[in-house]
Parts: sequence; C-alpha cells; structure tokens
Amino acid sequence: MRALLIALAATTLTAGCASAAPPRHAQASIDTPVTVAVERDGDRWTADFVLNEDAPVWFFQRSALLRVGRMPWRPDSWTVETPGVILDRQGRYDVLRAADGGPVPRRVRVRMVPSAGDLEADYDPALIFSDGAVALYSGQFDASPLASVEQARALPLDLNGLDLPGGPAEVSWHDRAGPVMFKGERLARVTAIDADTYVLFGEARTREGQGITTVIDPGLPTWLGDQLGGFTPLVMDYYAARLGPQAGPKPTLMVSWTGPTESLSSMGGSVLPGLISMNFEGEGVLNPEPAALARARWFIGHESAHFWLGSDGLKYEFARDAWITEGGADLMAVRAISAIDPSWDARAELQREVDDCVTFATGKPVATAGERGDNKAFYACGAVWAMALEGARRERRGGDFFDVVADLQRLNADDGILTREEWLQMLTRESRDPSLRAGIERMLDEGSNNPASEIARLFERTGVAFTMVEGRVVLTGDQAAPKG
Repeated sequence: MRALLIALAATTLTAGCASAAPPRHAQASIDTPVTVAVERDGDRWTADFVLNEDAPVWFFQRSALLRVGRMPWRPDSWTVETPGVILDRQGRYDVLRAADGGPVPRRVRVRMVPSAGDLEADYDPALIFSDGAVALYSGQFDASPLASVEQARALPLDLNGLDLPGGPAEVSWHDRAGPVMFKGERLARVTAIDADTYVLFGEARTREGQGITTVIDPGLPTWLGDQLGGFTPLVMDYYAARLGPQAGPKPTLMVSWTGPTESLSSMGGSVLPGLISMNFEGEGVLNPEPAALARARWFIGHESAHFWLGSDGLKYEFARDAWITEGGADLMAVRAISAIDPSWDARAELQREVDDCVTFATGKPVATAGERGDNKAFYACGAVWAMALEGARRERRGGDFFDVVADLQRLNADDGILTREEWLQMLTRESRDPSLRAGIERMLDEGSNNPASEIARLFERTGVAFTMVEGRVVLTGDQAAPKG
C-alpha cells in the first residue's frame, strides 16, 4: 500500500509502497454527485469540476504530503483558472475556497501539470512514462463540502468512520489524441464513480502474460523489465497456491521509469483493486547488482501480497492500523521469495525489520507514526509482530504466516475487515499468553523506552529464534524456513 523509505544517500536504495485504503466513512446518499471532466488536449490538461451544492470550502479527501519535504503536491501541479477561487492547505487537507468567504462557484476549472510525486502512505497522483504516457490516480478528484475553513482545519488525518457530506465524484476521462486505458480496456471516453484506479493516457505498450497484463515503460532498464515480467507471476502463483485465487479479474502491472537520477536507487509502488503500479528511478537500478536485484524481488513480493492482505484482500479498519497489512505483506514477501529462491537471505531482511522497529518505536507510539511521517514504523513493527504471531501458531499447531492469513480470511470473510482487536485476539489464542498483547499495545499507544526488550520478550514467548548481543535483538537459525 506506499511507505518504505530508506534515507537518501549516494547509491542508497529506497523503496516505497502505498496501500492506503480509500476512507471508509459514512456518506450521505446524494442524487447528483460532484462531477469532474478530466481532459488532455496536447500539452494542456484540465479538470472541470461541477459542484453539487453551495459551500464556502471544498476539501480533497486525498491530500497526503510529499514524502521528501513533507509539503502538499497540489500547489505545484494544479492552477485554479476560475476567478475568485483559492487552492491552498488548511490543516491536513488541500481545499478550494472562495476568496470573499462566500460559496465557491458551482463550476471550477483547474489546469493541471501532471508530475510524479512520492506521497506518504497514499497513491501518487500521477505516473509519468518516458514515452510521454501519463497515468492519473482517480481518487485525487474526490471533494466534499464544508461550512468553514475552521472545520477543514479540525479534520483528522484518518477519515474512516466519519460521517462526511457528499460522496465520491463522478469522473470522466478523455484524451483528444486517442483512447485512454481504464481497468485494462482501451476506451474513447470513460465515466466512473469511485473507480479507485489509474487511468492511462498515451500509447504505452501492453503485454499479455500468464495471469497478468503488463504496461512497462520502454525506458525501464531491461533487467528490471525481465524481473517484473518473470518474477511477478511466480510470486502471484505462490500466493494463490497458499491462499486461494486472487479476487477479481486478471490484474494489470503498470510500471513507469523516472530516469537514471544520479546517486539514487528508488522503487515506489502501490496496489489498487486489479492493479499494481510501480515506479523506478536512479542510476542504482540501471544494472542488476545483487542488492538491487534482492530489493526488486522483495518489492514485487510485497506489492503482490496486497492482493490478499490489503487492497483486494483483508483490509485494516483505521489508518493507524496499517501495520496489520504492511507488516503482514512484508512477511508474506519474505516467505514467498524464500520458497521460490532458497538462496535469498531472508534473515538479513527480517533483521532489518527488527532493527527498524526498535528505531521507530523508541519513545514514540507506533499508532501515530502516520501523523509524524514515520510510516516505515508500520512496516517494520508490523512485520516483527507478524513474526511473533507466526511463531505462536507454529509452536501450538505448526504452519507459517500463510496459515495465519488463511485463518484470518476465514474468520473475517463477512466484511473483509481485519481490526486491531481481532488480530490481537488471535495472538492471545495462539500463544495462550494474554500479556503479549499488552506489550504490543504499549508500543502502539505509548511507545517504549526499550523496544528491544519488548521484542525480545515477545520472541521468547512465541518461539522466534534470536539472541541478545549488547542489547540488540539478533535473529538466529533458519529464518527462511520457520515451519515446525
């Protein structure tokens, strides 16, 4: 779902994943939704909004900040052409508001300059291809009315569960140069509500493969294209064998290439229903160096896992619970890659998770990591806790984390939502130790002055092999094959 980021430095490899679920807030039914006409005419991009009521402020539900610099992306990409309408940031959200404090005009035109932007825990607004093709994320146009700027400033980061007015926008997509690609189909014009996908403008080449359709930037380094085309179906097949077929139609893999930026190796991506999007950048991924190859495979494994735990599979309840799906997808990737390639160093990958969890949980609640922009905490600590749950299951009944996920799928088949409480209840059932959840809840809600000791206790009680070296939790044993 987006958010692994290792610090930028010369030849440093960065990775990003966005699996943010659209806000599941209660919305009043409406007869006429907000409509948005998105059109490309050569180099000119426009979005024409037709608002469905009079309100002085309209806020955009998808308003995540850029990861680097933690700034909003819309001011540099959108320009309001309608007189008297201001686009700015109020609290945690980008808004349209009337300069005179009155109602925003019912018709608002925005001129857009699509650009790639790596967002915190959300889908990038655009994927830019080296041949001129552009894919736009559909959810960026959803807007809701508010009574005042003060109301916008008071909105929380997590909108799940809030009763907001309005509903998803009805967006139409049109390219004067030719058809657009929408959910795997080429169409002259398409209109949809709550599409939750990327819509592709341009003549990007499409390749049909076993179980997956790929749209790969022609500028992408050849070795990466080979990995994506060959390794992705292997991982998807492994997940399907362990957890059942992926829900929905054959998925699409959409891959863009930003270019060989000096002193950078970057992998970013996200998963939406029926779609994996990926972006690569930097000179560090020009050649199949061992480190780059290992990260590319892990990245493919993580993104693909979200079809079962995340986007198309079990979803979290609130944004603060992203550790459930992000950490779980990390562990699924480790287990799948180890099964496909036994030479892969699973222990090194899991050790990074342990070390990162200690770093991000020291003195800071993991549940509020998103507010701080420390989304990596969700991945690292989520993976650590998933290892403990896997260990508890193995000690009691045998099996591995895929057996855990299969149990969770069965238990939550009615609504597809995996709550924090349900996850912790399973840990207690498998471990028969109610104190374990208390340690995780302490790290979630309060932070810990010594998270290494919390993790050590958790691993000791659940059979995860480790030793303590000068206060550091060091994994031991064959972490690639934990089945008992």
